[in-house]
Amino acid sequence: MKRITVFAHRNVLELLRDPLTIVFGAAFPVVLLLLLTLISRNAPGDVFKIETLTPGIATFGLSFFSLFAGMLVSKDRSTSFLMRLYASPLTSTDFILGYTLPLLPLALVQACLCYAAALALGLPFSAATLRAIVLDLPAALLYIALGLLAGSLLNDKQVGGLCGALLTNVSALCSGAWFPLDLVGKGFRTACYCLPFAHAVDLGRAALSGNYDGFGIHLAVVCGYAAALIVLSVVAFRLKTTERA
Repeated sequence: MKRITVFAHRNVLELLRDPLTIVFGAAFPVVLLLLLTLISRNAPGDVFKIETLTPGIATFGLSFFSLFAGMLVSKDRSTSFLMRLYASPLTSTDFILGYTLPLLPLALVQACLCYAAALALGLPFSAATLRAIVLDLPAALLYIALGLLAGSLLNDKQVGGLCGALLTNVSALCSGAWFPLDLVGKGFRTACYCLPFAHAVDLGRAALSGNYDGFGIHLAVVCGYAAALIVLSVVAFRLKTTERA
């Protein structure tokens, strides 16, 4: 465990070398929440309800952690730093956990900032608010795992395209973060629920509203995808390590 902690501490320092990226990732969901809330207040009818919008935006904002994780791994793979670490006692599982641990607290801070902004915009505070923040962690782990898998297989330019543009758009369109998936059609909705993103948003909404219909399914799907992606990341990282050796 000590070697994982040491490696995780190094990754914290590496992340802090680019603070603007972290600030942008944390600020973007807050700005988006503010803009959509203002649109709702000035548009006829109730376009975006703060109670349903906030969990969606908080979850969508976590998609940026795929890019953070992917770039961290892919850049290390392209340098001699990781080659030297291959000779250390660290296993592939240690590497993946060492990349994951520093990102989870950052994801929790981002979720707190998003919900704090929502409270300022009129979201009532209750114990459910804290519960919704905590239940953003499975979604955070999901997105981090996606980035780790991409970073284990691709170079930094490819990771930027996959996790920066493609994944962000897929997550936005298929999660139902700001529009009901039924509006597109039942077939589209069914396809989206084969992916974890809509389940992640529904998990946060269930925690915030206290309506736990389907809660177990949403949690199981998100955690199942996250666990599978972590395992795949370990396998992919080990394979790439073998190739470089």
